[in-house]
Amino acid sequence: MDGVPEPHTGWTFLTNHARVLAAIADNHNARIRDIAAHCRLTERAVQKIIADLEQEGYLSHTREGRTNTYRIDPAKVLRHPAESGLAVASLLSLLAHDEADRTATSDADGRHHATA
Repeated sequence: MDGVPEPHTGWTFLTNHARVLAAIADNHNARIRDIAAHCRLTERAVQKIIADLEQEGYLSHTREGRTNTYRIDPAKVLRHPAESGLAVASLLSLLAHDEADRTATSDADGRHHATA
């Protein structure tokens, strides 16, 4: 089916909520379609995740014409007790970065290299 990303098999370190939040941090005007493609999720899944994040106060949006502009609350504390006291800004500082940074750290095969 067109528009449905290829599913990922196996486990990952991040939740889909963290991936969507990081994608929005990279581009506050990103379209749901673009976020879905980047995160390898369906548009419907991204809409649900954005609704979850807005409901809990991690994210808000304003409508500008046909475009949504998202705002992340960087001071909001992560939900899990194991990360108590850790703010969203700390998580995003590890996950979110400019596309230019991604391109600069990618080799010809399209793999990303860790930068520290």
